Amino acid sequence: QVQLVESGGGLVQAGGSLRLSCAASGSIFSINAMGWYRQAPGKQRELVARITSGGSPIYADSVKGRFTISRDNTKDTVYLQMNSLKLEDTAVYYCRADVVVGKLGPEMGLEVWGQGTLVTVSS
Repeated sequence: QVQLVESGGGLVQAGGSLRLSCAASGSIFSINAMGWYRQAPGKQRELVARITSGGSPIYADSVKGRFTISRDNTKDTVYLQMNSLKLEDTAVYYCRADVVVGKLGPEMGLEVWGQGTLVTVSS
């Protein structure tokens, strides 16, 4: 019913920048919070940043001051601008959205995840 498609991952040197995008499509009535999570090898998935429908962000302490989350509600898209990347930022980054599905009105709420995009930071 609803899909999230991420893009923008890749290989970057430490200190560099990348911008991730995540676009939602399908039978979307509205989208509440959207966010980015990451999972490094051998570690649990963790929250990176999250943004409400009104644009209020929260960040993990490890990325504060370096990453910026934003969203375009007209495009059902969330972005993650990552600057001053560090080796420890290497992970698969996943997009998540709290979606209300429905064509003519709200039908049900879903938690939707993207397939993940790999970010590799090299020295």
